[in-house]
Amino acid sequence: MPKNHEEAPVLDALAAYRKRDELGFTPPGHKQARGAAPEVRDLLGDAVFMGDVLASGGLDDRRTKSGVLQRAEVLMADAVHAEHAFFSTCGSSLSVKAAMLSVAAHGEKLLVGRDAHKAVISGLILSGIQPVWIEPQWDTERHLAHPPSPDAYERAFEEHPDARGALVTSPTPYGVSANLRAIAEVCHRRSRPLVVDEAWGAHLPFHPDLPTWAMDAGADVCVTSIHKMGSGLEQGSVFHLRGDLIDHDTLASRADLLGTTSPSVLLYAGMDGWRRQMVREGRTLMSRALALAASVREEIESIDGMHVNDRDDFCGPGAGSGFDPLPVIIDIEELGVSGYLAADWLREHHHIDTHLMDHRRVSAQLTHADDEETTRRLTTALRDLARRAPSLPRGPVVAVPAPSELRMDQARLPRDAYFTATEDVPVERAAGRIAAEMITPYPPGIPVVLPGERLTEPVLRYLLTGLEAGMNLPDPADPELHTVRVCANDDS
Repeated sequence: MPKNHEEAPVLDALAAYRKRDELGFTPPGHKQARGAAPEVRDLLGDAVFMGDVLASGGLDDRRTKSGVLQRAEVLMADAVHAEHAFFSTCGSSLSVKAAMLSVAAHGEKLLVGRDAHKAVISGLILSGIQPVWIEPQWDTERHLAHPPSPDAYERAFEEHPDARGALVTSPTPYGVSANLRAIAEVCHRRSRPLVVDEAWGAHLPFHPDLPTWAMDAGADVCVTSIHKMGSGLEQGSVFHLRGDLIDHDTLASRADLLGTTSPSVLLYAGMDGWRRQMVREGRTLMSRALALAASVREEIESIDGMHVNDRDDFCGPGAGSGFDPLPVIIDIEELGVSGYLAADWLREHHHIDTHLMDHRRVSAQLTHADDEETTRRLTTALRDLARRAPSLPRGPVVAVPAPSELRMDQARLPRDAYFTATEDVPVERAAGRIAAEMITPYPPGIPVVLPGERLTEPVLRYLLTGLEAGMNLPDPADPELHTVRVCANDDS
C-alpha cells in the first residue's frame, strides 16, 4: 500500500502529547524540564526536556497500541527500499552487533573485513563468533586500506564453506565503497547472508550520483548511522533488512537482547524527521551538497602543498569500487606536517574541527547542512595553515608498517583472549605476547591490535611513534602505551 511520507509518527505523537497536557508520574525525573537545573535549562533549552518522554506509557500508551514507533519504522523502510527497518538509540555499535548475532553464533565462522570498526570486534568478543579475516585492498603508496574485493570473499568461502555469512564495511570513513553487488552475489550463491556496516552511508539512497546503497545492491542487512551523514542526533541508528536469509524475528530479538529498555524518544524523533525531510527534498539537498563539495575540492586542490584525494586516487583495480565526494580527504604530506598537528592547529587557531586525521591527512566531512559560509571558513583556515606550515614544528615521523607487517597472527579467538587472565607488561617486552585488549587509533576507530593477536615490533613501533606524533588511543588500559595488556598464559 502507498505510504504517506508527509506523516512523521514520532513527531506527531510528541505534538499530541504536549497538546493533551499529559502529566507523568513516571521517569524521566526532570518532569518536562521542571526539575532540571536552571543553568542546564538555560544552555540546552526546555525543548530538549519536553521531547524527553517515555516511549511506552508516555509517547504511546503502555501497550503501544498506537504503534507509533512501528509506523515510523515502516515509513523508513519504504523510503530506502528495505523490507523492514529497526530504530536503535544505542548507535550503530549496537546495530551491527545485532546483525552479526543474527547470522552466526558462538563458535561459528563469519567472514569479516579486517578494516572493520571496533564495534564489530566488540561483537566478536561478546558472541564468541570465529572471524575469518578478509584482507582489505592496500594502497601502499598512500598507506591506506580500501574495502576487500569480491574475489577475497570468494576465496574465503572456498576455504571456509562452513562460514555462516559475511560482513563488509562500506563506505569507509574515507568515502570509498566496496563492490557490494558482487560481494552479495558471492554470498547468495551459497545461500549465505551479507551484512553491510554502512554507518557512513545513510544519505546514499537519496541521490543517483552517490555510491550504490546496500539494499539496492542486494545486501541482506545494512546498518546506518543517521547522525553521521544525516540530520539525526548522536546515537541514532537504523538497520534495515531484506530477503529471507536472515529471519526478521531473530534480528528483532537480538536487537532487544542488546538494546536499552529506556530508549530516547528524542533520537526516535530525529530519525523520523530526517526520513520525512529526505523523502520530501533529499535529492535537492544532496545535489546542492555535491555541487558544493565539487567547488570546495577544487579550491583546496589549488592550495600549495595540499591534494584532495578523488576517485582516481581511491578507485580502480585493486582499490575501491565507488566514491563519495562528501568526505573531503586532504593529503598534506607536502606541507611537512602531520595530520595530527594540522588538526590541532586548525582547532586552536581557527576553531575548525576536522574529522579524520592521520600521519599525512586531515578530513573535512561535508553534508547537506553545509553552505558557502561554512566552507569559506574551512578554506580560509586551510590557506592559513599552508602559509604557516613552514614555521610549524615538523614533529616525529610515524613508522607506518608495510601491509605485510601490519597484519599479525590471530593466535586466539578475540573472546578467549579478552576474557582470560591478563597481565600488563612493559611495551618493550610486549612483542611476541598475545594481546588481551584492543588498541584503536580514533578516529576512525579501526583497531590496529585485536585481542588474540600476537604482537610484533613493527606494529608496536607504529603505535608508539603515532602516539608521539599525536595519535589518540582511547581504548587500551594504558592509553600512553607504557604497558600493554596481554594474556597471562600465552606460552611465550
